[in-house]
Amino acid sequence: MELLIMINACKIASASRVTAVIPCFPYARQDKKDKSRAPISAKLVANMLSVAGADHIITMDLHASQIQGFFDIPVDNLYAEPAVLKWIKENIVEWKNCTIVSPDAGGAKRVTSIADRLNVDFALIHKERKKANEVDRMVLVGDVKDRVAILVDDMADTCGTICHAADKLVSAGATKVYAILTHGIFSGPAISRINNACFEAVVVTNTIPQEDKMKQCPKIQVIDISMILAEAIRRTHNGESVSYLFSHVPL
Repeated sequence: MELLIMINACKIASASRVTAVIPCFPYARQDKKDKSRAPISAKLVANMLSVAGADHIITMDLHASQIQGFFDIPVDNLYAEPAVLKWIKENIVEWKNCTIVSPDAGGAKRVTSIADRLNVDFALIHKERKKANEVDRMVLVGDVKDRVAILVDDMADTCGTICHAADKLVSAGATKVYAILTHGIFSGPAISRINNACFEAVVVTNTIPQEDKMKQCPKIQVIDISMILAEAIRRTHNGESVSYLFSHVPL
C-alpha cells in the first residue's frame, strides 16, 4: 500500500515517469489458479501497480517469468545468476567438482543454465506435495556421489523443501551441501530447520533484508545485489540497454 500511495503521489505531482523497483515481487507464487476458486494475486498486484500509475517495473528473479505478461508496461526481470556464479567461483574451492541441484522440477531451467555456465553436471529432485507449503516425498534424479552439491532455488519460505533436499543429497553421497537462494523469506520454523540441517552455508541475496536472520543463524551468508539494481536504475534512467546485466555483474 505504501508503494502504491507513493507512486500515486508522484503521478499526481506530474512526474514524467515513475519506475517501481521491487526486488522481491509480492504474491509472485500465486500466479495461476492451482485449484478452482483460487485467486490470482500476482495479477491483482500487477493491476494495482498499473492503476496507481507506475510506468516501469524493475524486479528480480520472478517466481514465474510469465508474471511479466500480467503487465502492459515494461518489466525488467533482472537475474541474480551472474552474482551467484561469481559467489560460487570465489567461495567454493572445489566448484569444478560440484553438481548443481534443483529442489523441484520447476527450477530445472535456472539450474541447467548455471550448470552450463560453470560447465558442471546438474541433478534435480522431484517432489510431491500434499499441502501448499509442506512436502510429502522426494526422488533424486542425477548423480551427486563424492561431489559438492549446490542447491539453487529462487525462494525459500519455511525451508522444508531445501532441508529435505539436503538430507536426500547427503544420503546419496554428497560430500558437502550448499544452498543458494535469491529470496530468503525464512518464515515460521525456517531458521531452526537451517540450524539443524546439514548445510555448509545457506546463501541468499539481500532482496529481502537479512540482518536479523544472520544473527539468529550463522550459516546464512548474503550476496549483495544492490549494485545490479543500481546499475539497472542508472541504465533505465539514461535510456541505455539493460541486457548486459542479464549475463554480467556490474563492476
